[in-house]
Amino acid sequence: MSIPRLCAALLSLALATGAAGNAHAQTQPPSPEALQAANELFSIFSKDLLQQMVSQMTAQFWPPVEKDLRAKHPEISAATLAELRAEFERIQLRNLPRILADAPAIYARHFTVQELHDLLAFYRTPTGQKALRELPQVMGEFTAGMLPKLKDVQAEAAESFKAVLRQRGLAL
Repeated sequence: MSIPRLCAALLSLALATGAAGNAHAQTQPPSPEALQAANELFSIFSKDLLQQMVSQMTAQFWPPVEKDLRAKHPEISAATLAELRAEFERIQLRNLPRILADAPAIYARHFTVQELHDLLAFYRTPTGQKALRELPQVMGEFTAGMLPKLKDVQAEAAESFKAVLRQRGLAL
């Protein structure tokens, strides 16, 4: 899978999983108290956790990138691939704080101040700490299993759309 196609797949996933719930949440800006609680919640994400997230994202998304690189450059060496993978991880780690910068405001729109404090209390427990460590892997596995199924859904939707358009005399 090429990098642009990978980005398109990620965007499709984000739209598929988030668009329905965002319409209501974006109508009201979060209160300053909710935003403060959400920022406190996100402050518990350590550099180690961010590194783990990057490692898990790399494990998920590097294989198709490497496959594409090998297809385009059959002569590419293992050392070059290792250097490119390290660069891939470095770029992700450098950009992850920027990517996550809007997360507190999103949480503050979806959760009350009390719920944010409850989440913060939970994530400070041993189970919450384990959830912080394991959820990126869980979501990576979930995404890996979901992406191939989305292709089938897209193909089914395309066929269904063609049938509806043909019924209406708008054959492609």
